[in-house]
Amino acid sequence: MGLFDKLKNTPVVSQPESAGGNKTQRIVFNTLPDTFEEFVSLPQAKMETPFDTAAMTVLAFCFYPENKELSLRMLDFLKGPQPLSPMDKQFIRDRFMDKDYVPRSYFDGATPENNYLPAEPYTITVSSNPYSYQNEGYATLYITSGGADSPRSVQMRKAKDGKWYLWEQFILVDIRKPESMNPWA
Repeated sequence: MGLFDKLKNTPVVSQPESAGGNKTQRIVFNTLPDTFEEFVSLPQAKMETPFDTAAMTVLAFCFYPENKELSLRMLDFLKGPQPLSPMDKQFIRDRFMDKDYVPRSYFDGATPENNYLPAEPYTITVSSNPYSYQNEGYATLYITSGGADSPRSVQMRKAKDGKWYLWEQFILVDIRKPESMNPWA
């Protein structure tokens, strides 16, 4: 069973693409991994660009509701030489208490109306702005959620090996509830 198969009984509503910054990249996942080995073998797992690492971060968080250990292992991989701290893990656990839909809201086509079911192929649009590379060796990029009014940031840090590792993220913040959970919808 695939990562989003449980949600497929809801029709997909497409969302218009928005630029949102100086540079916008659409990171496409033709298939979604089922294991850690498949995750690290994705082309984006080379982390050659901060855009790839930002998109991989969203993907790793999507696993948390179903398999916490796998998700945390994926995030540790993305964090590189600085794995998640116990405080980071507690923060993540707290954010997922009743909002498992937040990470999948960053995929194109995922909206409150379709219970955040992403469109296929699975695509995450990542943007930079004039301030994204303000600090040398760091990149702050932005990802739009189908349930938020403004993009959320993810910061990467470039290591000596040339890879862009996850430094910090602000994507697990609250968004609009899916219509299936909203008594007022």
